[in-house]
Amino acid sequence: MNARFAGDLHGHATPFPHFWEHTVGSGHATLALRADWQAQLKRANAELGMKHVRFHGLLSDDMGTLVCENDTLLYSFFNADQIFDFLLSIGMKPFVELSFMPSALSSGNKTVFHYRANVTAPKDYAQWSALIRRLVQHWAERYGLAEVRQWFFEVWNEPNLTAFGSGKQSDYFELYRYTVQAIKAVDHSLKVGGPATAENAWVAEFIAFCEGNNLPVDFITTHHYPTDAFGKPGDDTEKQLSESPRSVLRTQTREVRVNAGTLPVYYTEWSTSSNPRDPLHDDPYAAAFIVKTILEATGLVQGYSYWTFSDIFEENYFPSVPFQGGFGLLNIHGIAKPSYRAFELLHALGDELIPCQGSYPTVDAWLIRGNRSATIVLTNFALPCHPIATESVIFSVHGAHAAANGTLRRIDLHHANAKRRWEEMGKPEYLSAAMITELDVASRLRPEALTMAISDGALNLEVSMPPQSVATIQFAYENR
Repeated sequence: MNARFAGDLHGHATPFPHFWEHTVGSGHATLALRADWQAQLKRANAELGMKHVRFHGLLSDDMGTLVCENDTLLYSFFNADQIFDFLLSIGMKPFVELSFMPSALSSGNKTVFHYRANVTAPKDYAQWSALIRRLVQHWAERYGLAEVRQWFFEVWNEPNLTAFGSGKQSDYFELYRYTVQAIKAVDHSLKVGGPATAENAWVAEFIAFCEGNNLPVDFITTHHYPTDAFGKPGDDTEKQLSESPRSVLRTQTREVRVNAGTLPVYYTEWSTSSNPRDPLHDDPYAAAFIVKTILEATGLVQGYSYWTFSDIFEENYFPSVPFQGGFGLLNIHGIAKPSYRAFELLHALGDELIPCQGSYPTVDAWLIRGNRSATIVLTNFALPCHPIATESVIFSVHGAHAAANGTLRRIDLHHANAKRRWEEMGKPEYLSAAMITELDVASRLRPEALTMAISDGALNLEVSMPPQSVATIQFAYENR
């Protein structure tokens, strides 16, 4: 049985802003001082359109933002400035995650990650407020209020998890109170938000707390992954995926959209999996998941920040294996994974979404209109442990007045898949310059010419879609 879909080029279209390009994630603030990290981010900005970047640990001891020497608090914003200077120089901006606790202000010794980021509450909220106000005032003076008003200030990271603190709402709400008051004391129009939770948690409660205490909140942030439990008992990832629907993240996003009311929603973390060493991150599966998930989030969020743009990442350790299941769109050598190519396809799309008719158990289709061109986007996707097979997809485009020459681009096992070529090489741990070049070539999208003929008043095409694959067909048309 064929998967059949149809769309009308001149049908009513809805706006299709590229909300996923608002922000992209990274790992740890000090990585932003590395030349290779900077080169990869510059590429993500230029090729994928990424506008902001978010990372952990801006206030941690290894950044030197605040340290204590001989019972004296010493402030140094030099390293933070170096990072932000770079971001602005390439046309990007920070999505400022205010974390973690400087040891000089910490109320305990609890840490997370190999760089031992302190996750305890401040022992003195007045000192914490002084740090935040002094830091934000410094940025306002250095970059100008007009610039800093375009930034986003997010308070902490995943406070509902005990890994990042007590896990208690009351403790986070108190931290937010002092933080937002300190920032707004610099300039009331600076944008501050939270609760920065895992698993879409605390959104309604956070808003109620702010309203009940007359505290400003400019936007909502939260995180989710398809491997989250979403309130179900147990932590068996395979079981969670086997019992989840294909569009599990869309369901969660809709609930957050309702709970957020009129406030803008920014997901500041999401990915194929929450496992930092998951082979799926490097496979075509990730590309199909990304395209389907992003297109299903249209109209629900203002930002959807993928975690992360690079495998230059070190929460636990820094591996040397080229394809080791890291979160990144690019591996440590800057070789594009299928996930990177998925964002490349998305970046090339137009800005008007046209409704499509048709449905199929594993195949989804979208028709997106641009300036004198349109693109059909296809995915054949299923979560792990769910059935999937190669499918023949037929798409009929109504409203076209002549046959068209389309350009087909694919991501699947045999297309734009550098990991597969690396496996054929014997999985070398260390790559020569020649190997890197060869893998870069294997990672690229390969445009293929595709003739689309008029039949029964419609432009028709048929495409075979392997399991866990993406295809786009771009074609020009005359708007009559």
